[in-house]
Amino acid sequence: MAVPLSPTSHLDTFARDHLPPAELWPTIEFSTPELTYPARLNAATELIDAAVVRHGPHRPALRTPAGELWTYGTLRTRANQVAQVLTEDLGLVPGRRVLLRAPNTPWTVACWLGVLKAGGVVVTTMAALRAREIVPIAERTRPAVALADHRFADEIRAALPGLTVVEYGGSGPDDLVARCAAKSGEFDDVATAADDVALLCPTSGSTGIPKITMHFHRDVLSIDNTFGRHLLRLREDDLVACTAPFAFTFGLGMLVVFPLRAGACALLTEAATPARLAALVEEHGVTVLATAPTAYKAIVRGGLEGQLSGVRIGVSAGEHIPLTTWQELRDRIGLKVVDGIGATELLHIFISAAGDDIRPGATGRPVPGYRAAVLGLDGEELGPGEPGRLGVIGPVGCRYLDDKRQQDYVVGGWNVTGDIFHRDEDGYFHYHARSDNMIVSSGYNIGGPEVEAAIDTHPDVVESAVVARPDPERGSVVCAFVVLREGVTGDPAKAREIQDHVKQVLAPYKYPRDVRFHDVLPRNTSGKLQRFALREIIEAEQAAGQ
Repeated sequence: MAVPLSPTSHLDTFARDHLPPAELWPTIEFSTPELTYPARLNAATELIDAAVVRHGPHRPALRTPAGELWTYGTLRTRANQVAQVLTEDLGLVPGRRVLLRAPNTPWTVACWLGVLKAGGVVVTTMAALRAREIVPIAERTRPAVALADHRFADEIRAALPGLTVVEYGGSGPDDLVARCAAKSGEFDDVATAADDVALLCPTSGSTGIPKITMHFHRDVLSIDNTFGRHLLRLREDDLVACTAPFAFTFGLGMLVVFPLRAGACALLTEAATPARLAALVEEHGVTVLATAPTAYKAIVRGGLEGQLSGVRIGVSAGEHIPLTTWQELRDRIGLKVVDGIGATELLHIFISAAGDDIRPGATGRPVPGYRAAVLGLDGEELGPGEPGRLGVIGPVGCRYLDDKRQQDYVVGGWNVTGDIFHRDEDGYFHYHARSDNMIVSSGYNIGGPEVEAAIDTHPDVVESAVVARPDPERGSVVCAFVVLREGVTGDPAKAREIQDHVKQVLAPYKYPRDVRFHDVLPRNTSGKLQRFALREIIEAEQAAGQ
């Protein structure tokens, strides 16, 4: 059951009002001393103001490949200025939502912190999302204002014409950077409740309808007081790089929460191929690297692993890292990559292992502060060696914004992630597969029905079905079975046309890399699409070595 909530500091109580009913909450546990919080807590105060006190204002906090450097003092001042603009110029009151759309830049960090300082609620979105993906998120979260990198602001204005959009990084007099320059940089952070909502984070979902996860101020600190403190263990002299955007809570933790709590520095990159990533790691002296298994595999395949020789901690998430890749990095440069599983619903990693505790091939054991179990179909806990659904309990848990799918994710107090695992006799958890039709490709979660809906908007497409096809480089790729209208030829040119069409409708990483044309799609007698039959086609090809 849910822990009783303290009185909110939010004047706009939308987020508190739309929490799921208490009886549908997962069990919340604070099982280590670090997970004890005061009733009033602003995560931004702890992340940057307390960090300036602990580590000094002159310590480097954020760097970019282009040579930009922000100290802890600079970041605090600019976050305060953002808070001033929000409250003094835009009338933001505690509890109102602010949508962020931007790549990983120093000003994005300042905006994220500034919203929390002002008592606002951050709605995180990726710059890669298209208009049709942003609109339902905004409809669900009802932001009062959007802060957007100037390169990505026009699409928000077009998609959400009634929303106040303030861009930053441009040259206009109303640019957020110019507005901030006119502010003092002094701000008294709102004394939010520890259990006031701080973040609304969309998941990719499997139906195309976004699920919005709700996270408290204390949750932001809890991911550091668990995974950050007990497994990652950053040092002040660490330089951290991560390829995930801030809108992925994995990237938010690795590039903002964990470094600021430790007094470390983050190297912010907007986009980088694996080869470019390896070069940046070597050039800038990165000591902690977090990326998807796909990037590690590509770096090894390209013979570039020597450029990672200065990395003391490598973290892999998004999907299970192949044992061969893990072994090659260990054997060639001595890097024992930290594997882990997390979820947007729980904000970050909850099962992992580091250093000598790593058991190659296993994901790990519950991070201190969490407990986990393998559950059968009736919710019973299964014994060692028996595969079943993963259930997790800890200091954070699934709270969907006004969504009936809450009761599917939370079962008997457990957060049931949709992953199939088994636990061995020593308590290590071993990954098997996803239990739904989510396609995990290069660390990205891609909902098949969402891609189908995009394909079906092509004028030559009658219908489509999307499934995962195993891929040695990306784990899986999106494979689309497409029925074309009569008279249209299904050839490679048409396949490329459909792929380009999807890239214009959805974030480009979601496009189908494999497009196949069929006269009809398999359906049962009631007309329901039989995706399992399409998976069987792919499995037969794999078995035949095609």
